Parts: sequence; structure tokens; C-alpha cells
Amino acid sequence: MLQDIRDNAQSTIAKVIVGLVIISLSIWGMDAIIGGFSGEPEVATVNGQDITEREFLRTVQMETQQRLMAMDNPDPSLVDEDQVRSDVMEALITEAVLSQDAENQGLELTEADIDSLITQMPQFQVDGQFNSDRFVSTVRNMGMGVAEFRQNMRKNYVVSQIRAALAQTGVVPAQNVAQLLEIQNQTRDFRVLTLTRDAVADDVEVTEQQVQDYYQDNQEQFQEPEQVDAAYITLSLDALAANVEVSEEDVQQYYQEQAQSFAREERRAAHILVEAGDDAEQTISTIQQKLDEGESFETLAEEYSADPGSADQGGDLGYAGRGVYDPAFEEALFALEEGEISEPVETSFGIHLIKLEDVRRSDVPSFDELRDQLREELARNRAEERFAEVRSQLADAAYSAEDLAGPAEELGLEVQEIQGVTRERGAAPFDHQGLVRQLFSEDVLEAGYNTELIDVADNRSVVARVREYHEPRQLELAEVSDRIRRTLEAQAIRDALNERAEAIVTAVEAGEQPMAGDWQVYEGQGRTGGLDPLIAQKAFSMPRPDGDDASVGKVVAQNRAAVVQLEAVHEGEVDPDGQEFTQLRQILAQMEGQREYRAYQQYLRNTAEIERQ
Repeated sequence: MLQDIRDNAQSTIAKVIVGLVIISLSIWGMDAIIGGFSGEPEVATVNGQDITEREFLRTVQMETQQRLMAMDNPDPSLVDEDQVRSDVMEALITEAVLSQDAENQGLELTEADIDSLITQMPQFQVDGQFNSDRFVSTVRNMGMGVAEFRQNMRKNYVVSQIRAALAQTGVVPAQNVAQLLEIQNQTRDFRVLTLTRDAVADDVEVTEQQVQDYYQDNQEQFQEPEQVDAAYITLSLDALAANVEVSEEDVQQYYQEQAQSFAREERRAAHILVEAGDDAEQTISTIQQKLDEGESFETLAEEYSADPGSADQGGDLGYAGRGVYDPAFEEALFALEEGEISEPVETSFGIHLIKLEDVRRSDVPSFDELRDQLREELARNRAEERFAEVRSQLADAAYSAEDLAGPAEELGLEVQEIQGVTRERGAAPFDHQGLVRQLFSEDVLEAGYNTELIDVADNRSVVARVREYHEPRQLELAEVSDRIRRTLEAQAIRDALNERAEAIVTAVEAGEQPMAGDWQVYEGQGRTGGLDPLIAQKAFSMPRPDGDDASVGKVVAQNRAAVVQLEAVHEGEVDPDGQEFTQLRQILAQMEGQREYRAYQQYLRNTAEIERQ
């Protein structure tokens, strides 16, 4: 098998192996560090193999960072540390039994195998050649040493071979696929009568007594939660920038430095794309020969180009500046003179012949046109230099201050106020859970301290303190009577719709056809095709008609109801040789293979001797 590994350790594997290692490290924490150092305390033992405390803690740290990176606004207080530790422990145990199983099966990479894989990985190459400096720096950026990385490759690669082998063993009988397609492609004939709230609204009335009774029976629904009124200071990059003074001389100097960057050159290109293949070079040679003989580039593009978007326009791609095309294409295009045709240029799309049709350059805007924009850029650049410093000053000042007025005056910031912040959240910036949690903490709520300085967004930080605390209170009936009335009316509407729909179902089952002109007819209707999801779900879940007797049912939503009369069911067509059949069978086989791998993984865990410290 190892010879197969050597033979197959080509581009595809080389591209995914680093991904496998990184995924294992960041999601499962697999082999985050080499264990087994003598004398290290362990957190668990799997079949006599220790999971060291150092390995466990480092993996917990990596997993915590991964979860923070997944947040829109990273907030360490939102990470459940106990859950992270539990997940990491289970992942390390699973990693251990899988690695041991691979070793027991005699699967192992030699040092030469690892060298071969590493040297072929594009992540470690410069200009297509392995670069040891790139390799070392990349591995260190992953938080690992070279020896650790090689050990991770040794373990993860062979484990992945077992995973892939088992995942590919899933087999699904053709009969099962056919049955699913028959159901999926099934069509039905049915009729639908839709009732809206207007049909029953006149029959619905909610009395004052009903409102009062509902209030008395459900007072727990009408309690206002505890709230705080708060004062806060916001430090933002935008606010700093607004207060930065930029002289006219500074703006003029900045204009001179940046002027050329505002000039833009765009080139109008045309190309002939030939798809890579055995006959590509011959095709390119033929096109070049015809160009030499005087045939027009546009005519040849229409005849030969494999680019459907430009071939009909003679290969014309329009105007574009730098940063639009593939780097090789761009380099060739911007090296051409107007009217010149390039030599063959190879990109991931195929092989191109490029013609430069025209060049246009925009003039540099005048200073007056750019003055405001440049002033804002300069102010923001200077504010960025100050932001970290001011943030640190605000954090220190607020920590020791008895209020926010002093820090605000010291740093030229404004104290703002907000009312009605609950433990759930409030208006921005108190829609940040970390800030709200601090506001309701014992130190802030009861001891009267300021919160810590919380980063609620990029370049935006907030410190707050409680101005006034409001106990939870029972809302009065007058405050909630309108809400109760709407709730009772909605329930009454729904009940009335249900009652009306039930009466129509009974009438149809008795052979009648109430509201005959209002029924909508569907013949050969599939599960999709713009059908109302409420009606589709009902129509395709009803039992098949019994002989000539249609099935009748109803479905009731908040403001409407529908009666469905199902008349016929037509089995879906299945083509065992068709693409739909093949794709579904592949998907089901993959799912089955994954299920078998999970079962195998669980078997290894169930039969392992696991001791947690």
C-alpha cells in the first residue's frame, strides 16, 4: 500500500494534504503536538497511550481561537470553555484510536514518503520549486515545529487513507434509488379551495371580558424584565479622524505623492482561446499561420475561440485595467503595442492569443476635485496611528475612574446615555452580548464600577457604567390590552378558518361541491414549480385516493386555510441510465460510506480502553 501512496502522491494529494492537517488541527485538534514525552502529566489514556496535558491545553487554545475567528464580532466571553474542553477531549480520544488502528494495520509513511509529499505541496513552492525557507516559515505560522508537522503528516495521511477507503465502500441498491426517484418525481392531480381571513372576519368578536380573562390567566407573559439606564463612551476611528486637523499644505503634498495613482490605463483586448489538449499546439500553429497569411483576428476568433462569451464578438473583451485578468494574461497584454498580437499565453483556462486593440488613459483629476477625499484619507491615516494609543489610555482611565466624565474630558470624548437595556440586549452598541454581560455583572451593576473597554466592532470600542437599575415589573392591563386583543383575534380567526374548512371537507366527502367556482385545479403537478409550500406539503402528504373516491383534507395557517381534494397520483418517471439516477446513486452511496466510517470509528472507541484523569 505504501508504494501506492508514493505513486499517487501527486498534485491532487499534494494540494489537499495541508488542508487535511489544518482541518484536523483546527476542528478536531488532531495531533496538535507530539505526545508521549516522559514525565508529562496526562489527561487521558487510550489503550495505554497517553494524551498529555500539554497536548490537551494547546489544542483547547487552538480550538478556542478557531471559534473566535468564526464570530462576526469575536468575543471571548461568548465561548463556552467547558464545552470546548469537552469537545477537544473527545476529538483527541477519537484521533488516538484512529491513529492506533492505522498503525495496527501496518500503514506507515517512511521518511522518504514524507519528503516526497512535502516537496510537491504548492504551499511550500516558489516559482514551481520546493523552497525550504517557505516550508519552515509556513509551518511555524501554523504554530508547529518541523518535526511536529512531519509527525502530523505521518499520522493524518494514513488515517485519511482508511477514512477514504471506508467512505468509498458505500453501496446503494438500484431499487432503492429508483424508489426515491419515483417519489421525488411523482405528480398529482388535485383541486384546492383557499379561504382567507376575510371569509370569517365578520364572525369574529373579542370582548373586553375576554381580554381581562386572558390577562389574569397569563400574567407571566406581561412582565417587563429588569433594565438598566447606562452612560457610555464610544471610541471610534471615524470620531478620531473627524477631529484630526489636516493643513492645506499637507493635502497638497499628499496630492503630489498620490497623483499618479489616480491616473488609470485601460486596455481593450481581444483573444482567441484554445482549450488545453493533445491538439492544442497544432490548433494554435494553424491560427498563427492564417494570421501570417492575412486573415483577420476577428474572423479566426469566431471560428476557433473556445470562449463563448467573446467568440461571437471577434474575441473582443472590452476595456479593462490591471488586476482583472489572470496574471499571465495581464502580463502579456500590458507588454503589447497597439495592434500587436502576443505569442501563445497559457493560463488555467487554456491557451490564448491576445491582441491589443486600443489603449486609453484617464487624466489625473485636479487638486480641487480630490481635496476633500485626500483630506479624509490623511485624517483617517493619522487617526489609525493614534487609535491604539488612545484606546489604551481610555482603558486605563476608565478602569480607575469613579465615573465616565473624567476619562471623557481627558480624551476629548462624549458621554452618551441609553435607557432600557435588558439582559437580552439593547440598541447599538448594546446589541453586543459581551458589553451587555459586563453591564449586568456584579462589579458593574452592584459595586458601581465601569465596565472594561469592549471592542464592539472593528476600530470601535465602548466603556459603560450603570446610571439606574429598574427592577422587573408587572405590566398593567391598559399597557397590554391592545396586544392581547390582537392575540385573541388571531386565534379566533384561525379557529373560525379551521371550522369553516372542516365543514367544507365534510360536505365534499358527502359528494357536494361547495363554492364550486372558487376551486383551483392542478393536473400533473410536481412537488415544485411555484406551488404554494403550504398546499404542496398537504397535497403530497395525503393518502392515495381509494378507487374513484378522492382523498380530502385541510390545512390551516394563521390567516388562511385550504381544502385539498386529491384525485390521482402518478408515479414519477425513472431512467436507470440517466444522469439524475447516477447522481442520486452517488450521493446516497457517499452518505452510506460516511455512515459506515462513523460506525467503524465508534466501534474503535467502544472497544478501546479509555481512562480519563
